[in-house]
Amino acid sequence: MPESLRPQLGDFSSIVCFKAVVIGIEEALGEKAAAIALTTAGRSRGKQIVESLGLSGSVDSLDVVQVTLSQAVGKDGTRLCIIDKIVTEGDTIKVYTHETVCSAGEAQGSERKCTFTLGAVWGALEQILDKRLRGVHTESVLRGGTHDVFEFTNRD
Repeated sequence: MPESLRPQLGDFSSIVCFKAVVIGIEEALGEKAAAIALTTAGRSRGKQIVESLGLSGSVDSLDVVQVTLSQAVGKDGTRLCIIDKIVTEGDTIKVYTHETVCSAGEAQGSERKCTFTLGAVWGALEQILDKRLRGVHTESVLRGGTHDVFEFTNRD
């Protein structure tokens, strides 16, 4: 395991601090520009995670992708979210997540989207599958869903 980034505090910080960054970015840039920035940052992070695991373009099975990503970003990894399943419906890849950092602490009915988390999963999938994808957050635990669901389609 790599050495900790901070000797005393370790590699993790609080969701409260992360959410403060998100809200500050939204206030400074506006909601749409903030969503673009946070999704782009997430995509970059997702690609970095896959590269660090040596999985770029190397996994064909979505079941393997789910297990690998869940370990990397779940309870035993960065704790970004839990990925319960990844399924294909026609040309669409659906990723079912919960306990996302983006939804944490939000009130039921909140319109908050999982911008950073969506981006991280998006970037990871693109890197693993070696495909350009288009992603969207379609279901939310904040608006009656059982999961935060991200849907991805081919962009090429």
